[in-house]
Amino acid sequence: MVTKPSGAASPAARALAAFASERVLVVGDIMLDRFVHGDVRRISPEAPVPVLRIAQQADAPGGAGNVARNVASLGATAALVAVVGDDAEGAALIDRAGSTRGIEPHLVVAPGRPTSLKTRYMAGGQQMLRADRETTAPIDADLAAAVLDRVDGLLGACDVVVLSDYAKGVLGTDLTRRILAAAARSGRPVVVDPKAKDVSRYRGAAVLTPNRSELAEAVGRALESDAAIVDAARAVLGQIGGRGVLVTRGAEGMTLVTAEDATHLPARAREVFDVAGAGDTAIATFAAAMGGGAELLTAAQLANVAAGIVVGKVGTALVHPDELRHALDAADAAKVIGLEAARDRVALWRRRDERIVFTNGCFDLLHPGHVSLLDQARAAGDRLIVGLNADASVARLKGAGRPVQGEQARARVLASLAAVDLVVIFAEDTPLALIDALRPDVLVKGADYQHDQVVGADLVESWGGRVVLADIMPGHSTTATIARLVR
Repeated sequence: MVTKPSGAASPAARALAAFASERVLVVGDIMLDRFVHGDVRRISPEAPVPVLRIAQQADAPGGAGNVARNVASLGATAALVAVVGDDAEGAALIDRAGSTRGIEPHLVVAPGRPTSLKTRYMAGGQQMLRADRETTAPIDADLAAAVLDRVDGLLGACDVVVLSDYAKGVLGTDLTRRILAAAARSGRPVVVDPKAKDVSRYRGAAVLTPNRSELAEAVGRALESDAAIVDAARAVLGQIGGRGVLVTRGAEGMTLVTAEDATHLPARAREVFDVAGAGDTAIATFAAAMGGGAELLTAAQLANVAAGIVVGKVGTALVHPDELRHALDAADAAKVIGLEAARDRVALWRRRDERIVFTNGCFDLLHPGHVSLLDQARAAGDRLIVGLNADASVARLKGAGRPVQGEQARARVLASLAAVDLVVIFAEDTPLALIDALRPDVLVKGADYQHDQVVGADLVESWGGRVVLADIMPGHSTTATIARLVR
C-alpha cells in the first residue's frame, strides 16, 4: 500500500506527490477513440454539409482505456481489465494499451464481438461529427468469468479500483456485484463512474461519480437547484452505503456530497475547447488521490483542477503532473489577496454561516511552532485568515536584516498550508485596522501573550467574538533559528 508523504505541503500537493507509487485497477468498457482531422473549405454540392478534407487520423484507447491512460499520465500505474473484439480495432487497442508506459493491459478477447469504435471528425480544433459503431449486448457468462478471474488476480497488488461503466455490456449487474464483493474482501475501495439507472447494483462502492443527468435518472426527477442535487446525491448514497457521491456538473463544476457535508467546487476551466474524456480524467485523478489515502474533499479538488485543464485541450487529452502542480501553485497564489477582496470573501463565508478565525505574525522562517499555531487556529472555526506583516513592518519590529524572506515568499509558503484559507499582507506595525475591517469571530495568538497584550482583543469581544491563546511548542522560534545559523 502507499505511504503518504509528509511535510508542510498542502494535502492536494501531497496527494499529487504520492501518485508515483500507486496502482489503480481499472475495469470496464473500453473503446477505440478515432480522431479524423482535416480542414473545411467548401460546402458539398450534393447536400448542405461541409466537406472535410482529411489530413490525418489518430487512434487512442477510450472509455476505461482513457481512464487508464489518465492514471498513467499522472505518474501512477494502471492495471486495465476490459473486453475487446477479435477485429482490427481490438488489435489496435491491445497494441496501444500494451505500448503505453504505466498501463498493464489484461484484456479479454471476445470472438465475434465488435470492438466499440467512436470516430470524431475534427476541423479547426472543433468536433464536427461523431460516428459510433458498437454493440451494447451483455457479455456472456464465460467472458464475465474471465474478467472476474483477472480482477481477482490483480486486486491484492492495487490500492483502489475504478469501475468505468459506459453501458456497453461489460459491467452487468451480476459481474459488478461480484467485483464489488471481491474488492470488499480485499479491503480495496471502489470508485464507480455509473451508467445504470438502478444504482443499487453499485452497493458497496466507496464513491459514485455521476454527472447531473445520470444522477437525475437515478432518482427519477429533474434536478434544478443545488439543494435538489445534494438531496438526490444523499438518496443515492443511502442506496450504495458508500462514503460519498461526486457529482460532475460541467460548466458548474462539481459537488461532493457525504453523509455529513456537501461541498460545491466551481469549475476551474478558463477556456473550453473539447469536453471529450473530461469525466475519465476526473475519475482517474479522484481515484488516484483516494488510493493514496487523500481525504475525499482533497481528491475531489484535484479532480476538479484536472478536469479544468483537460477541457482546454482538443480530443481525449491527458493531464500531466507538472500541469496539476502548476495549477495548484496558482491556487495557492490565489489565497494571497488584498483587503477589499478579503472583505468580499468573508462576506461570502458569512452567508454560509461559517466562523471566521484571524491570526497574524511575521512568519519569516516557517517552523513547527508556526504550523502548530495555525492548525490550532484553523480548529477554532471554519475559515482561517492570516494577517502577514509586510517587509517594512517586519524590519521595524525585528531590526536590521529582517525579514530573511520577502513578503511574497512568506505569503506563498503560508498559502500552501491546508489550514490557511487567506493571507492578507498589512503594512502597519499591528493588524488592528485589518481586524476591524474583517471582523473575525475568533482571534488567535500564542499563549506567550497575555490576554490584555493581544492587539484587537477588545474589538473582537465587542462584537461578540472570542480570543483564543494557542499552546506554544517550546524550542522553536525564528530568532533562535537565525542565531544558530550565524554562529
